[in-house]
Amino acid sequence: MLIHKEFTIEEIRRKLVDGIRSYFEGCGMQKAVLGLSGGIDSAVVAALAVEALGKENVHGIMLPSDFSTLHSVQDAVDLAENLGIDYEVVPISEIYHKFMKSLEPVFKERKEWSVTEENLQARIRGTILMAYSNKFNALLLNTSNKSELCTGYGTLYGDLAGAMMVIADLYKGDVYELAYDINREEEIIPVSTMTKAPSAELRPGQKDSDSLPDYDIMDPILYEVNEGGKTFKQLLEEGYDKELLDRISSLIGKSSFKIHQIPPILNISSAPVVYREKCLLK
Repeated sequence: MLIHKEFTIEEIRRKLVDGIRSYFEGCGMQKAVLGLSGGIDSAVVAALAVEALGKENVHGIMLPSDFSTLHSVQDAVDLAENLGIDYEVVPISEIYHKFMKSLEPVFKERKEWSVTEENLQARIRGTILMAYSNKFNALLLNTSNKSELCTGYGTLYGDLAGAMMVIADLYKGDVYELAYDINREEEIIPVSTMTKAPSAELRPGQKDSDSLPDYDIMDPILYEVNEGGKTFKQLLEEGYDKELLDRISSLIGKSSFKIHQIPPILNISSAPVVYREKCLLK
């Protein structure tokens, strides 16, 4: 479902492709690198980058962990081959376990699983991607979307790293619509990437819906606040569910500090992020 209804999908695609090309020209850079997870976000960013920069200038790195599914790795490989870009597979499990072993004296009795272990995986991936970026003079493209960014569903110095955020002004629904448009003439993004439930794959069986409201419910609310200029208090008065608004408000409030530490966003709208003051219900 297209959330940014003030634009057509063709306009959104053109804005993003032109924006990538202009950004690289302004930086005097030609090459891009990004992590390919097998998910919809990295697939769309990779396709846009190829359209803007040429397949010879885009490099993909797959960074599977203990919790990555085989079908996600295969989806990432299929995408890279469909796009004709070079890629590598760099497993992070051994690095992760070495980190955890080294941290045992620091964590002491705190051995229970938490977001710490999830964030560590994201930061290992960010370190590897930035190492490639430095070594080969390639800008790292961030693949976070606006739904995630607004609600803090991302790891600082991990999957929020990058030289630019390509789709951070697109809600998840917009990303799917863009994927359908990219596949309009031929299958570039694997069908399984577009049909499976979104997951960060940082723990067994993880789904985005474990941490966030369903995107098709949350995205329109975020749009009303961002592009519509409404407050959560106004949405409550209009009849939106208070429990749902409380949950989204809490997510935004707890993670608002991240907004001040993110890379430049490739904007298509005039309201790239949700700020906390709009989310107060009282």
